[in-house]
Amino acid sequence: QTGKTQAIRFVNIRETAGWSAEARNATPKIAALLALAALPDPPPIPSVTYRSDGQLLIAGPLRTALRFADLLQGQLGVTVLATGDTSGGELPPERSYPIFTGRLDRITGWLGSFEVAWSQENPIDLDLCTRCNACIRTCPEQAIDFSYQIDLDRCKDHRACVIACGAVQAIDFSRRDVARVEKFDAVLDLHDTPFIALHQPPQGYFAPGSDAAAQARAVAELVTLTGEFEKPKFFNYKASICAHSRSKKIGCTQCIDVCSAAAIRSDGDKIAVEPHLCVGCGACTTVCPSGALTYAYPSVPELGARLKTLLATYAKTGGRDACLLLHAEDGRDAIAKLARRGRGLPARVIPVEIQHIASVGLDVWCAALAWGAVQIAVLTTGKEAPQYVQALAFQMEVADTIANAQGYQGEHFRLVNGADITALDAALWNWPIALTARVPATFAPTAEKRTTAYFAFDHLAQHAPVPQQKIPLPAGAPFGAITINRDTCTMCLACVGSCPEGAILDNPETPQVRFIETKCVQCGICETTCPEDAISLVPRLDLSAEARAPRILNEAAIFKCAGCGKPMGTEKMIATMLTKLASHSMFAAPGALDRLKMCADCRVVDLIKHENSVDIRNV
Repeated sequence: QTGKTQAIRFVNIRETAGWSAEARNATPKIAALLALAALPDPPPIPSVTYRSDGQLLIAGPLRTALRFADLLQGQLGVTVLATGDTSGGELPPERSYPIFTGRLDRITGWLGSFEVAWSQENPIDLDLCTRCNACIRTCPEQAIDFSYQIDLDRCKDHRACVIACGAVQAIDFSRRDVARVEKFDAVLDLHDTPFIALHQPPQGYFAPGSDAAAQARAVAELVTLTGEFEKPKFFNYKASICAHSRSKKIGCTQCIDVCSAAAIRSDGDKIAVEPHLCVGCGACTTVCPSGALTYAYPSVPELGARLKTLLATYAKTGGRDACLLLHAEDGRDAIAKLARRGRGLPARVIPVEIQHIASVGLDVWCAALAWGAVQIAVLTTGKEAPQYVQALAFQMEVADTIANAQGYQGEHFRLVNGADITALDAALWNWPIALTARVPATFAPTAEKRTTAYFAFDHLAQHAPVPQQKIPLPAGAPFGAITINRDTCTMCLACVGSCPEGAILDNPETPQVRFIETKCVQCGICETTCPEDAISLVPRLDLSAEARAPRILNEAAIFKCAGCGKPMGTEKMIATMLTKLASHSMFAAPGALDRLKMCADCRVVDLIKHENSVDIRNV
């Protein structure tokens, strides 16, 4: 109609379906891919802003740093920090840009907000030096060259250079203030070993080493980094259910451990995520056991709705035994090579591009099985951080344990290597088809990670060939129970206050420790908090109705005051206290220990009754 516009979407049918040894059977896959492409884009999410004025620090050996500074000074505000041995180098006669020397101590920040600290180790301060050459001519040991730095191994401390420098005072052998801190928008690190040794360094930090091609790419990108830039804020954080810590007792650290950009740190009992450092891999949201960290680009409800549509269309058009191949943008090349040089993708293997392979985990995979998928493959390229691959492999182990325990035989989840086309071909074409639920689920994915996971578990359990209510899981799994040693537990209820998920409860009416298993994330805070070491973790998945309701783990009789009968605590707690204090000198007198069985009021009455009080009037 006139006045209306319609977005044109393109789908790569050729490499993903048409170029295949099973192209004649690919019609259901093609229909599914077209249905997926017809869905609207996810709604926009908040963004993170960077602002760069083009102030660049070039750090590294003097000669190399100067060469890059001369190349870039016309487009960026250049500062050079020469590190290591500067002998044999030569500073330009004109002061076109600041030049410093020293030992690099610290680089923190991101594009537009780097803070760099270094220590000036040489007596000559290049910021004050006028390059008049007087020190070079004066030095009897020729320890100063045109780098205007003193070779301290050759210097004999004549201090003739200090006299020659005169009022400029650029040379100071007794300088104490050697710490230097400056701010920059970007950093070009030309050391052979990068100063920031992260798999995902901060945006605006480049460490190409001695690789000429990498150096050229770094220069090409650096000259574009002036102005304002935006990227999505990839995550959401709900601190109230974060299981990182309580009362300085550390529990879950999985997000901190898996982050390849060092964007997550401990912040008291919570975590702090720096969105400017976050690269959007989503690994933290995948390993988060509670769902406190969730991925936002796209969210699980949005991604789940797309997968559900894809699988429903595939089944409706006659497709069978669907296998989802999750891949990131850098996985397109492997799929194209497989189509051009090999057998292509099997007709039942449906590629689904996501932002990053680490952003999708156990909850979505199991939901996809419930919606009709038979298997889930995740395509790696070799560029991922090693901890990402390890985390995905462990989650696949947990998910397959759950599926196999209920009679769904076969391997349902697999990492496939896209860097080796031959291995990729074999991994997809030779993968035996596994069992899954015969009836697709209808539930909608939710923003609550564990709710989505339990929806999937319940559906799989309902249609399981061999239903199991209690499934043992490997240590570290995000589902499980706790056990309490009733012989050592004193019912102090420290565990109740420490549980971040509300899985451990007390009872206002009577001393009890109650537990809701479906809420437990196996963070271990209760285990480390317990003063009696009475708590142990039991990783498992309990699908019974009892796991969703509070059940009593321990209870105790109430100890009443020996004098007035007022409740004082549990019998076990009072007995433990009496045992520990029985040998203390403060309670050696007859009847002293018995007073601990009384409330505060009765204790005072007993003291007055049995002690020989002194009347002040008789003193």
